[in-house]
Amino acid sequence: MMITPKRDMTFLRTMSLQGPNIWTYRPVLEVWVDIGDLEDSPSNTIPGFTERLIAWLPSLIEHRCSIGERGGFIQRLRDGTWPAHILEHITLELQNLAGMPGGFGKAREMDQRGVYKVVVRAWHEDVTRASLHHARELVLAAMDDRPFDVAAAIEDLRDLAEAKLLGPSTNSIVEAADDRNIPAIRLNTGNLVQLGYGAAQRRIWTAETGQTSAIAESISQDKTLTKRLLKDAGIPIPEGIDVNSAAEAWEAAEDIGLPVVVKPCSGNHGRAVFTNLTLQSEIESAYQVAYEEDCGVIVERFIQGQEHRLLVIGGKLVAAARGEIASVTGDGIHTINQLIELQLNSDIRRGTTEEHPLNLIRIDSAAKIELARQGLTADNIPAVGDNVIIQRIGNVAFDCTDEVHPSTAAIVGLAAKVIGLDIAGIDLVVEDISRPLAEQGGAIVEVNAGPGLLMHLKPAAGKPRPVGQAIVNQLFPVQQDGRIPVVAVAGKSDTTAVAQLLAHIVCLNNIHVGLASQAGLFLGRRKVLPDNRANWHEARKLLLNPAIETAIIETPARVLLSEGLPYDRCQIAILTGIDQNEDLSEFAISTDEKRYNTYRTFVDVVLPSGAAILNAADAQLVEMAELCDGAVIFYAEDNLCHALSHHRAAQGSIVTIIDGSIHLQQGDGDIDFGSVTQFSHIPTPVLLASLAAAWALNIDLELIRAGLHAYP
Repeated sequence: MMITPKRDMTFLRTMSLQGPNIWTYRPVLEVWVDIGDLEDSPSNTIPGFTERLIAWLPSLIEHRCSIGERGGFIQRLRDGTWPAHILEHITLELQNLAGMPGGFGKAREMDQRGVYKVVVRAWHEDVTRASLHHARELVLAAMDDRPFDVAAAIEDLRDLAEAKLLGPSTNSIVEAADDRNIPAIRLNTGNLVQLGYGAAQRRIWTAETGQTSAIAESISQDKTLTKRLLKDAGIPIPEGIDVNSAAEAWEAAEDIGLPVVVKPCSGNHGRAVFTNLTLQSEIESAYQVAYEEDCGVIVERFIQGQEHRLLVIGGKLVAAARGEIASVTGDGIHTINQLIELQLNSDIRRGTTEEHPLNLIRIDSAAKIELARQGLTADNIPAVGDNVIIQRIGNVAFDCTDEVHPSTAAIVGLAAKVIGLDIAGIDLVVEDISRPLAEQGGAIVEVNAGPGLLMHLKPAAGKPRPVGQAIVNQLFPVQQDGRIPVVAVAGKSDTTAVAQLLAHIVCLNNIHVGLASQAGLFLGRRKVLPDNRANWHEARKLLLNPAIETAIIETPARVLLSEGLPYDRCQIAILTGIDQNEDLSEFAISTDEKRYNTYRTFVDVVLPSGAAILNAADAQLVEMAELCDGAVIFYAEDNLCHALSHHRAAQGSIVTIIDGSIHLQQGDGDIDFGSVTQFSHIPTPVLLASLAAAWALNIDLELIRAGLHAYP
């Protein structure tokens, strides 16, 4: 009797590589998977397996796989591929269906039979872990011809992603920063993000930045003060009166002239705002609701026209959206409540998440007043063809940026400056946004700090606007990338000594340097933490510190393999050599080729404006030179080293010793730095590597010399 192999996959080890790693530049999860007896069961040997996968996940057709064309992965399934490879693709597809498109994936066989490394892009560690576990269960269910609730798995991942990932507004800013090669670090579980490193950093919190004035934000929340400042600047606003009772609200309405608007003095987002009120009962009822939202209530003149939201960044208009009245049309059968669900909330653009440009319509206090003025309640059944207005405000999601009159753009830019906001959402009411405000009685009704961006990123109709890019450009003008010099130090020997000596030299240049090394964590000359601090978390502290102007980070290979690099790119990478006897077996790194691929990561992430400092006496490091996006400086004690002469002939830079003197050479240029014996207190390999790095950092040679002499 044939024995069916046991079908299972066991996760032996999971490592979260939170920065560039041996696989890719992006964070990934590396999972060691034991497929057991399934090593003898490729996909083409399991009846119906491929068909079940395609039925559950038809979008797998888009996976090109190694074949390089649409449907490539499905062809691999039919030809026969192994479960670890399938797990990789299913994990990526589940993430894609949960709103995280694309991503890197690999599956590589390890030395032990049936054990594989599966590597997948990690948008967030928790979400990707959950995706892997769902993928495992889905693959096993398809193998065994068991039911699997794909929709429930995707919904679970969507919910987790919504809770864990950046919101779409913040993410648009981070993506815009990434497009400009500006690094980003998330600072909390919410939407607080640091753009850039160290002293060059800026912070955002959705549509607020580190440059958003607390005073300006407080002014914007005080609607009465906001209106007075705008009025004094000659900006059109509606006349308004602060009131303290329902009776005062009616008196104010009579003084101003009907119709009026009743709203809280503070707050925003259209909460408890009632428009076009004409009856005493309406005004008094609106006052009570507005008072519950905020103890201060204002009554102001109603402006004829449509509600608009104009986004101003750095004093310039970058996007505009128009509101539309939400209404239903009677059919003689359904109640207004039912019509809202059938005609409004069924719109896929409406929802409760930030992915939806329009909110769901509910019969709130404002809607009840709106219906009452039409002589209706939510339970009435309108006649066929009757139009029933439900909501006059709150549907601002229809792009009209290209329609805004230039004079209006100038007015809203001035309004943001008057309040003092670097990013402002200006609410104005006007009948025709393409005509000047003055000729039609339009006016600004609110100025908001921290405005929502979704209506501009994903409008209900019209063209999306690059508002994230505008915010990034405001924070980082052209030629600024939010970076400080980051120096990586790695290799087989002397790495701690090189890092410490270089930090000493940089300090003498009046630069606030941070050092994370095996000798401790240093800020300037002060040791902040003792013991071995050459790890991802300690290095990140330097990049988060707004006082740090240069960060020097010692990174052993095992940190790279277990945690990833703490930075996305570096200015300088110093490699002292590759130890062929280094024991990296705990990471399944056991061959010269695998060690080479590990250490090349440091060179791979050097910026085009940076340099790799490589020990020319190590043949493998010499090979890495061609991988560097920036310059390469070779160093070696033996000036007859072939790599040195070849590199110099190609106009490259070298640091070496000739007749007892240290020479810095580039092409035909030659700087005699002086006798090596004057620095006998420093081991020569450490001296040359540090000198080369300081040279690459453009530190004055006399300062370097002084630093070397003064080094203990």
